[in-house]
Amino acid sequence: MSSISGALLFLLAVIVHPERDGVHIAEAGPLYGLTHGIEAIGLILQIIGIAGLFLPNVGRFRPRDLVSVYGALLGTIWYFGLIVVDGTRNPVTARYAPGLVHTAADLDTGTAIIVLPALVLFPLGYVLLGVMQAHYGARWIGILIGVGAALYTTGGLAIFGLGPASPVIEILEIVGAVPYALGIILMAGFWTRRSSSHPVSSRELPIGEHS
Repeated sequence: MSSISGALLFLLAVIVHPERDGVHIAEAGPLYGLTHGIEAIGLILQIIGIAGLFLPNVGRFRPRDLVSVYGALLGTIWYFGLIVVDGTRNPVTARYAPGLVHTAADLDTGTAIIVLPALVLFPLGYVLLGVMQAHYGARWIGILIGVGAALYTTGGLAIFGLGPASPVIEILEIVGAVPYALGIILMAGFWTRRSSSHPVSSRELPIGEHS
């Protein structure tokens, strides 16, 4: 339920996200912070969900699977930091320097060490988690999660090249968030059913991967 509710809140926040340039952020007022608060809660619930789905059986997974799980957790935690920074810093900046918002000129050291790694770790973690899903028979779930996370984050990266007013950014984020959220929801159901009826064991691993 944590994964499902977290994915739905994340998707809702992406869909209702105000326009990203400084002028519109200032006009949006509290709505900008509210959408980021909803998204941050969604990410927290996803962290709880991933931990609950996989960590209780951590001893039964291959080492490469654990890299995928920990990578997704780390990426989600780091992206939570990005959302908090975005939702609290940019509305303030938009009041006195709207032209700086969501530009490279506004990336000081403190902001950069949160924002830039998050834009790399989030998609990387979910691509790895997607590969893990394919290994255990949930290929399409893995594709939805990995491709969705990559597309969604491409929107965040594009903001520095295309500018915050570009409509392409919103399109990329929504087009990515939809399959990503669906993949998270389906993954939660898949692993909940699997843990109750067919737990992971070393006997399932391909020849040569027992350790």
